[in-house]
Amino acid sequence: MDFFYNDADTVVDDTLAGLARIAPIALTARDAAFRIAIDRERDDQRVAVISGGGAGHEPAHAGFVGRGMLTAAVSGDLFTSPSVEAVLAAIRAVTGPAGALLIIKNYTGDRLNFGLAAERARGEGYAVETAIVADDISLPDTVAARGLAGTVLVHKIAGHAAAHGADLAEVHRQAETAAASMASIGLALSSATLPGATRETRPPELGLGIHNEPGVREVAPVDAREAVALALAPLLDKARDAGLLDQPCAVLVNNMGGCSPQEMHVLLNEVIAQAPDGLIETAVVPASLMSSMNMHGFSITLLALDETRRAALAAPVAAIGWPGACDVQAIETATLNQPDDSGRGPGAQDASMAALMAAVCQAVVAERKRLDDLDAAAGDGDTGTAFARGANAVAHAVEAQRLSTGEPARMAREIGDILARDMGGSSGVLLSILAMATGNALAEGRDLATALSAGVARMQHHGGAARGDRTLLDALCPALDALAESGLSRKGWQQAAQAARDGAEATAEMRQAGAGRAAYVRADALAGHVDPGAQAMVTIVAAVAHGLGPQ
Repeated sequence: MDFFYNDADTVVDDTLAGLARIAPIALTARDAAFRIAIDRERDDQRVAVISGGGAGHEPAHAGFVGRGMLTAAVSGDLFTSPSVEAVLAAIRAVTGPAGALLIIKNYTGDRLNFGLAAERARGEGYAVETAIVADDISLPDTVAARGLAGTVLVHKIAGHAAAHGADLAEVHRQAETAAASMASIGLALSSATLPGATRETRPPELGLGIHNEPGVREVAPVDAREAVALALAPLLDKARDAGLLDQPCAVLVNNMGGCSPQEMHVLLNEVIAQAPDGLIETAVVPASLMSSMNMHGFSITLLALDETRRAALAAPVAAIGWPGACDVQAIETATLNQPDDSGRGPGAQDASMAALMAAVCQAVVAERKRLDDLDAAAGDGDTGTAFARGANAVAHAVEAQRLSTGEPARMAREIGDILARDMGGSSGVLLSILAMATGNALAEGRDLATALSAGVARMQHHGGAARGDRTLLDALCPALDALAESGLSRKGWQQAAQAARDGAEATAEMRQAGAGRAAYVRADALAGHVDPGAQAMVTIVAAVAHGLGPQ
């Protein structure tokens, strides 16, 4: 054997079980649908602070559950975001009248799954806010920054505020301002090894993420002093540009999994010695806080300090991932309070809306091959398959009268549930967010055009894309602009369909995508190809216009 694992398929559950013997948490049972660690000593009258993500980053995230930090953590499989349903279950389990804050690392899977869970929770009446951490400074400014070990400092600051009775708005404010007041970078001598796999041979790299991604460039440090210098120079430059060095800072030197305690203390010493005199006022005890399995590397985080953050970092906590010691204890199994929807039937039915929905779904299914062919230029050729899968699921719900076609707000939320469950992929989550947020806006009394715009805004918030990024928004946003100007008549929808076509065709001239898988594709491979998501929006809007009939 090469590693002390029992089985590659059970390593996540075995890890959580070992943690639960010494940490102040209750775990969902091994045979439960979700992996959730809950603070068993939580105060339900305080704001709940929830985070999570893929496993493989231990002690993040379950190791930070406990008084003074997280109220709950949701774990996915190795390097895989937990599902929307898992995050939503955690929200329901620990959120009281004070509400909940979700702290999200800036990775697509985490943003989408936690974001949709937040939207669904809002629809159920929970007060939920989100804070996204994007502290990595190694990537070009044109690429979204990733969330690294600085996320743990946001856990600590937000958890301290919540534990001391701050309301949701204040906890949210402190989390967001802390996230905006930090910068991180990583350097590793080797890649990570996932259970059951062999280690990939890679040279030392600067600017790695936490999911075993290659760094931004290869390096060849001869000792710890030079390794720290390579990482600290760009970190200080970016921090200085952001104004973070105008005040004292805290430093977190994070073990990415494969460094010995001796190495970590040497690294911390070098960081403090090489930093400008007087800059570093507080140092977190060097440890594995946001690891990447057994990656032999480290990351450095600088956080600008004020009195609130000083107090938060100094405060003791029960969470054992923050340096400390705990007694061994038995595992306590958590019981989740899940809503019982077994007796809930569909809402009112409307035959004309049902016919329109069926026609739209049929049009999307008919475009499957065309959309797959468009996607093959920049992805894996499955956009049409995914959209057809979602359309078929909605069509079946219409046919079975399981969709509340006579209640627009409820129908939109039901469509959101269907797409999240059956469509799959990032597109399914994005469209589910759109439908769910649109339904929430309709329930507030907004008209359809305004509600759809609100849904797009929430989709952009969680997905991170904007018009011009070569995504479905380049067709959808112009269509909504046309509806806002021309109204919801058939003529208005026809004008919206033309605006969507024009927007989609413009994506063929966009040489750089700003979001999605196409963002990683070279410009010449994108040239001349319409974005498949944008084309799908054309199909949907045009089908609505056609289905409305003469007016």
